[in-house]
Order: sequence, then C-alpha cells, then structure tokens
Amino acid sequence: MPSRKPLIAGNWKMHKTGTEAALAARQLTALTADAGDDVEVMIAPTFTALSQVKAELAGSTIELGAQNLHWEEKGAFTGEIAADMLIDAGCTYVIIGHSERRQFFGETDQTVNKRTRAAVNAGLRPVLCIGESEVERDAGQTFSVLDKQLQNGLESFVLQDLQRLVIAYEPVWAIGTGKTATSEQAQQVHAHLRKQLASLWDDEFAQQLRILYGGSVKPSNVAELMAMPDVDGALVGGASLDPETFSQLVHYKK
Repeated sequence: MPSRKPLIAGNWKMHKTGTEAALAARQLTALTADAGDDVEVMIAPTFTALSQVKAELAGSTIELGAQNLHWEEKGAFTGEIAADMLIDAGCTYVIIGHSERRQFFGETDQTVNKRTRAAVNAGLRPVLCIGESEVERDAGQTFSVLDKQLQNGLESFVLQDLQRLVIAYEPVWAIGTGKTATSEQAQQVHAHLRKQLASLWDDEFAQQLRILYGGSVKPSNVAELMAMPDVDGALVGGASLDPETFSQLVHYKK
C-alpha cells in the first residue's frame, strides 16, 4: 500500500480577526515545530486574515488554505473571491463544498464541481467535502448519498486533474454536534470511498489519494481514528481554534 502522508487541517470558519488569527498562527508554529515530516498541517482562516497568517507561517511547514473560492477568474460577483487572489495571499489549499456551504449558502454538487475545476486549473489543492445527514444515515442512504456527491462533484475530471485532490468525509450529523463517527464507521465509509475512486479512475490513484475524516475530532479520539487504514488525516473545526488543542491533534502519534 502506498504511503499517504497524513494531513491535519484546521477550518477556522467565521472565527478570529486578522490580529487574533495571526497570534494563533504564531503560537501554532511554535507548538508544532517538532512535528517533523510525519504529518502535514494546514490551517484555513477567514479571507481577511489570510495575508497576516501567511506572514506568521513564514519559515514553518504549515500550509495556508482558504474556506471557499468562486469558479470565475474575475467579474461582477460581489462578495466572492477568485483562485488567483487566494494564491496571491499565500494559499496552497482551498476547502470546497463544506456542509455549511451546502446547508446555508445554496452550494450544490454542480457548483462544487465548478469550484473544484477552478482550483485545479489554478494549481491549488482542493479539499472536497462530502457527507450525509443524520436522516440519510438513519435511512440507510449513506453510501448512495456519498457516491452521488463524489461522482457529481468530480464529473468530467480526468485522472491528470486529480493529482492534488484531497477528499474530506464529514458526516453532517457529527459537525459541531459533539457526535463523532466511531473509528469503525469512519473506516467503513473511507474504504467504500476508496473503492469508488478506484472504479471511477484507477486503483493506483485511489490508493494514493488522501481521505480525511471531519466531525468533532478532538484529542481524545484522534489517535483511534487515525489508526484506521483508510483514514489519512482530519479536517478539524472547533478543536482547531485553540493552538494548544490543535497541536495535540498534530502530535496524535505521541
């Protein structure tokens, strides 16, 4: 099995001013300086904090990500942000299709597809989020919902487009609720997604692609989740806001 370098990513959502984000980034770089080459770390602050956070990350191995992007390069799209603006601010990653975008801001599989295309074309690393609701899980629809989101979100992509892709499985019922999928539930879903990716493209690609788990990840459960063979990291919300707590996730092996 190919070695997949774990990615621990922090989604700061609508928290922290630029000054607060810069301070947190400074603390995080100090706390994770000894993480070594075993794990990759990424944080995604708000758009207004990107440049300040990038300055604090200088000289560290922590990557900078954004929480969204528009699919057009420029234009009359008030309130949106383009890929080259993110790159200019120092971003290498961008989160796409988070359940909160789908739930509150009209995100669809089709807009996710267009945003992912824009990220790929610009050379950004897209973190494509998919996940089922509690109602869908209770109805036994988990796999069918995820398959649809995956296939529609990546429709018309060829293998060459997807070398930088990261998938994040985020069960909607576990985001911000304190509920967490058991390690066995997460492994079952991640293994299914890897099998789907192999059937859509090829097995070598599927074995190399990183699939993150997101949904109430915290220091008390991260090691158990990361021990699963198909869990390649975590997309962390609330627990990423405190540098000390987030550094514990980065150091999950210790």
